[in-house]
Amino acid sequence: MIHERVVVGAFQCNCHILADDDGEAVIVDPGDDAEAVLQATKGLRVRYLLHTHCHLDHISGTREVKEATGAQIVIHEDDRPLYDKLPGQAKMFGWEVGEPAPIDATFADGDVFRFGRHELRVLHTPGHTPGSCSFHLGNALFSGDTLFRRSIGRTDLWGGNFEQEIASIRSKILGLGPEVVVHPGHGPDTRVSEEKEKNPFLR
Repeated sequence: MIHERVVVGAFQCNCHILADDDGEAVIVDPGDDAEAVLQATKGLRVRYLLHTHCHLDHISGTREVKEATGAQIVIHEDDRPLYDKLPGQAKMFGWEVGEPAPIDATFADGDVFRFGRHELRVLHTPGHTPGSCSFHLGNALFSGDTLFRRSIGRTDLWGGNFEQEIASIRSKILGLGPEVVVHPGHGPDTRVSEEKEKNPFLR
């Protein structure tokens, strides 16, 4: 599998581009800087724009990437209120953004998205937001803002729940296998084994 990370926007969101060698691809969290994301996808056929959650730093580039690629916009239903209120989220930071593009579909825990020979499985991991999800593929996990290197996503925003987030990590992520590489929504990669041992929130 081809994997490229593009760090985008003022919040330095990790946008992950995953592709099969036949050119079929998905994008996880096209958060901003659509031009950079599209540059990284040149020559690829993007099937899906998958969102770990719907805070503005993970969705503000979605409309432009959708219009350029024709890919389907897919979120978890529980984060629809956040997605629909993108302009309001931006206004809190003094920014102006347009209305988000219509959602094409929603996903649920256990759903699978195929691109080329690969299958990306949805893990519903609420806590950071009600619809927060992680995506698992082989030895890789794309955890959004649920789990970071030595930290977790904040839970003091709308829909956040600390106990729920810890439960999500313990029940859905820590059992995946010690060598699974965690690619978070911000910051450097880590491994499940490292976070199980060294993450202060999980001790």
